[in-house]
Amino acid sequence: MYNLSVLSQHDIEGVVCLLRSDLDVPLVDGAIDDETRLIASLPTIEYLLLNRASIVICGHLGRPASFIQNPLELPSSQEDFVELSLLPVAQWFAQKLRFRIKKGRKNGFFGWEIGGDMFLLENIRFYKGETENDANFAQLLASLAHIYINDAFAVSHRSHASIVGVTHYIPHVAGFRLATEVRFLEGVLSDPKRPLVVVMGGKKIETKLPLLRAMARMADYVLVGGKVSQEAERILVEDANGIHKDHIFLADQNKDKTDITKESVRRFIAIIKTARMIIWNGSMGIIQPSATSRQQSEREDTERGTREIANAIAKSRAFTLVGGGDTVEYLNRLKIADRFSFVSTGGGAMLALLSGEKLPGLEVLAT
Repeated sequence: MYNLSVLSQHDIEGVVCLLRSDLDVPLVDGAIDDETRLIASLPTIEYLLLNRASIVICGHLGRPASFIQNPLELPSSQEDFVELSLLPVAQWFAQKLRFRIKKGRKNGFFGWEIGGDMFLLENIRFYKGETENDANFAQLLASLAHIYINDAFAVSHRSHASIVGVTHYIPHVAGFRLATEVRFLEGVLSDPKRPLVVVMGGKKIETKLPLLRAMARMADYVLVGGKVSQEAERILVEDANGIHKDHIFLADQNKDKTDITKESVRRFIAIIKTARMIIWNGSMGIIQPSATSRQQSEREDTERGTREIANAIAKSRAFTLVGGGDTVEYLNRLKIADRFSFVSTGGGAMLALLSGEKLPGLEVLAT
C-alpha cells in the first residue's frame, strides 16, 4: 500500500508547479481521436489555477525514434518531431479552458503559453535525457518549478527523468488523478469481490504475462485472448508448479489468428455472467484504426470477439475495472465506457500494480 502525499495537503498559492500529466492520446490526421486522458487531467489543473498557482506541464506523445541531445535546441523539420508534437494537446487545453495560446520558451524549453499561468512543454520524450533518467536533464526540469506533481499514473511504472529523476531536486506530491487510480487498484488487491474474473488480451506479451502469473493465483477465472493466448500455453508449461492452471481459460484463435472463435466468445461470456468483479485489459483480436473500422465489412470483421466481450462486461452487474489506452479508446468508440465502474488511464502501469510490482513513480512519492 502506498501512503502518498497528495496535492490538497499543500499550500500552492503563488507556487510554480511542474505537473507531469498523461498526454499520450491517439491522433488521427493530426487531430485528437480520444480525449479520455486529457479529461482525466483537468481536475488537478483546474485546482491549481483556482488556487492561483502557476503550472508548467510536461508529458509525452508516442515513442519518438529520434532524440535531441541539447534540450535548448529543437529542430522542426524532422518528421518525428512534427508528427509527435504536442501542439494538438496545447490547442485542446486552450479551447477547453478558454485561454489564448502562444508559442514560446520556458527557461530554454520550447512549448506553448496557455493563458497567463500555464505553459506546456513540447513532447518530453523528444529529449534523450528523459527516457535515460539523466540526472542533468532531471535537474534542468526541476529548475522550472518549486514543487513537482505527478498526475500521470499511466507512466508511473517508468524510471524516467520526469517521473523519478525530478523528485531528487524539488518537493514532490501526487495529483488527484494518480491518487484516485492508486486507491481504486489497491482496493481491488486488498478486497476483491468473488467470483473475480480477469479478462486479458492484446499483443504486449512482456507486460501481460506478469499479470497472468499473479492473477492466476488471485482470481477465480482468468480468460485469455489476443496474441497473449498464443503465448500463454508455453508459459503455463514452464511455470507448471507456480500457476493454478484450472483457473486459466485460453481462447481458440480463428484460422487467420486475427480474432478468437465464436465458441470461445460464448464460453467467456458464460463465465463473465457469474462474476462479481471483472478486470479487463487488452483486445481479443485485431482492433482497426477508427477510420478503417468504419469501412470494415462483416466478412473482414476482426473486432467481433472484443466487441461482444466488451458488451457482456458492460451489461454485467459486477464491479468492472478496465484499463489500457487501446482498450479504453475502443470502449469510447462503442460509446459504452461510462457503463464501467472504473476506467483506468494506465495500461502497463495498471498491470504492474495489479501484478504486485513496485512502481518507481509511486515509490518516490510515498511518505
